[in-house]
Amino acid sequence: MSQLSTKHLLGIKDITANDIQLIFETADNFKEVLNRPIKKVPSLRDITIANIFFENSTRTRLSFELAEKRLSADVVNFSSSTSSVKKGETLIDTVNNILSMKVDMVVMRHSSPGAPHFLARNISANIVNAGDGTHEHPTQALLDAFSIREKLGDVAGKKVAIIGDILHSRVALSNIFCLQKLGAEVMVCGPTTLIPKHIESLGVKVEQDVRKALQWCDVANVLRIQLERQQIKYFPSLREYSLYFGVNKKMLDQLDKEIVIMHPGPINRGVELNSDVADSEHSIILQQVENGVAIRMAVLYLLAGSKH
Repeated sequence: MSQLSTKHLLGIKDITANDIQLIFETADNFKEVLNRPIKKVPSLRDITIANIFFENSTRTRLSFELAEKRLSADVVNFSSSTSSVKKGETLIDTVNNILSMKVDMVVMRHSSPGAPHFLARNISANIVNAGDGTHEHPTQALLDAFSIREKLGDVAGKKVAIIGDILHSRVALSNIFCLQKLGAEVMVCGPTTLIPKHIESLGVKVEQDVRKALQWCDVANVLRIQLERQQIKYFPSLREYSLYFGVNKKMLDQLDKEIVIMHPGPINRGVELNSDVADSEHSIILQQVENGVAIRMAVLYLLAGSKH
């Protein structure tokens, strides 16, 4: 199999385990490119990609932009805060205007779950979901799983605990789908108020005690508290959250094994992770950032080659 089973990357739910393996193998090749003195390849020289971000983003947008430029694509950046969206223009009008400029691919982040799926039904360009509301963030899950594979040799059979604000996190849902498709066991851990009801139906374990979760897992993926998505208070204070659910070096030292620490960023230091953990030898947070560019290069390259 040398191409994806789909024309778009809307969510991990919509792709197969074979698709994920193909993305990883392609990313391996691009990672080798990124370590060369000249980090560019002409693979997407004739492709124009629009990055359409209706929500703030630093790391994801920069990572996609870097991936596109490393593949020699032409890049158009669009930010809703400085656009006609502020004047009441609809999503489909915005995108149609951009497509009339002959864009081949759209990378989109939107606060409404399902926005990229809506686009995929209405326009002919390839769509990459860079995060839709609290729904999915597929490239983040791919780079997380790719980082686990790189560090531990394989994802299958590994135990991964996702710790923190599961309720508001699109990273958690995409990670659950991706890890399970690759044969890992998944546990979610956090305050009861931040664990979605019925999440066990996805086949994950649920734990309220962080120490027990850390003792169980091989990899802890620690998520930040998404204060910007919370309309009500889910816990008394950040200090209290940190006390009961923050991960610190002392906890790791008390374990009878080594575990890997991950974080999709940005880190709220001193809340969900202490600096002595984030900057420790346990952490592969900076490797995740580096792998993000290779994974996004792989996704864009494979979608550009999809002839569906």
